[in-house]
Amino acid sequence: MAPKIHPHLLSANNSVSSSEEREKYTIWLKSLVLSSNGCTIYDSNGNLAYRIDNYDTKCSSQVFLMDLKGNVLCTLLRKKLRLNEHWNGYMCDQVKKVKPWFQVKKISKVLSKKNNGFSCQVVLGGDKSQTTSCFKIQGCPQKSEFNIIRGDGALAAEIKRKQSVGGVMLGNDVLSLEMVSNMDRSFIISLVVVHGLISHKI
Repeated sequence: MAPKIHPHLLSANNSVSSSEEREKYTIWLKSLVLSSNGCTIYDSNGNLAYRIDNYDTKCSSQVFLMDLKGNVLCTLLRKKLRLNEHWNGYMCDQVKKVKPWFQVKKISKVLSKKNNGFSCQVVLGGDKSQTTSCFKIQGCPQKSEFNIIRGDGALAAEIKRKQSVGGVMLGNDVLSLEMVSNMDRSFIISLVVVHGLISHKI
């Protein structure tokens, strides 16, 4: 049986307010497999919702986002174009059958400073011409706190370090994810995972 955390003992401490409903998750940048690399995501009830197991490989070039039962929801593949790396996301495990579901491209440090700290650009289906198909991951890859911004500028998700009810900051490997409820959960969590891979935390 998968372990369960107790969210009532923790506080997300999110500062962004919105009239839109939000879903909350706790992200532990550790695998449930002993002495393994990966990531474990719990829902607001403390139940295991998603997981990634890279086993003995850190920053793997191929990562599978799975649900509790081990079903692959998204396959992430790292590509390298000269100096910049980018990631392709595919629905389920259909890597060779379809074009990428989305692409995440790391923006250089120089360009990031000019764009208020944007570190990654996300394009759905490879269509850069559609503003609504573009997202940005705003934040420094070396830090735990970052936002996922939609093409229209609205906040899609906010990621912060987790705090206890008493205000004690937990470790760098325990994060709070709060996303707008109408967003695709697998998509948003895949972006969080890519950020962790780029940051060499998964």
